[in-house]
Amino acid sequence: MALLPFLVPVVELVVGPWALTGFDVGDELPAFMRAPGAALLVVSVLVLADAYVRLALAPPGQLVRSGTYRWVRHPMYVAATAALVGEAFLLRRAVLLAAAAAYALAVFALARWWEEPELRRRFEDY
Repeated sequence: MALLPFLVPVVELVVGPWALTGFDVGDELPAFMRAPGAALLVVSVLVLADAYVRLALAPPGQLVRSGTYRWVRHPMYVAATAALVGEAFLLRRAVLLAAAAAYALAVFALARWWEEPELRRRFEDY
């Protein structure tokens, strides 16, 4: 069970895109988007890793407010969505843009109607 938080981004950013594209480069998006896509993917993965490390190192029961958590309530969701967009541009595959949109809607709903009420209940200063 302790590995679950580390498996989630692998499924989101590796297994899912591979299942949708086989990691084959398409021609549905402009070729000039490949370099910005690669850059977006790298930055997003770094933000995602930072968010995971900050959560892992925080004492249990403490609200994390450092790093990207200072500016964004859910940096993991934002970074994973941006990484999917980066993969879409890098692979030139529109299906990954659709996947990023679906993912963003799903995590927005999860955060809005489950996580945030739970965090408000647990932390006075959320």
